[in-house]
Amino acid sequence: MPGFEKSPPALVQRFQAVLGRHPDVQQRQMFGYPAAFVGGNMVTSLFHDHWVIRLPDADREQLLAIKGSGPFAPMAGREMKGYAIVPPSIVADDAALDGWLERAFANGRSLPPKKK
Repeated sequence: MPGFEKSPPALVQRFQAVLGRHPDVQQRQMFGYPAAFVGGNMVTSLFHDHWVIRLPDADREQLLAIKGSGPFAPMAGREMKGYAIVPPSIVADDAALDGWLERAFANGRSLPPKKK
């Protein structure tokens, strides 16, 4: 298992502040990074210096079309299906970020719940 670099403290604080506005989402660590879950399904997290989000295919394609986004691959050649990197321009914009997070939360609610 490769060593993972920590997320920048400012990004971690931003993640916690934004997710704090969504009390119905469960926050916990995943592989040492802050993450958020709906029904036991991870819907968003940090990884290195990236904010990552899980979306249905159509929404993911829309996000991938935005400059600064890209597929999420925690290891080279290991792209995670359904996940994309949120561009920094969206991470910095509350209204835009909340819109994408609501899509991710709705997607999480549509998935079968995972047992704890």
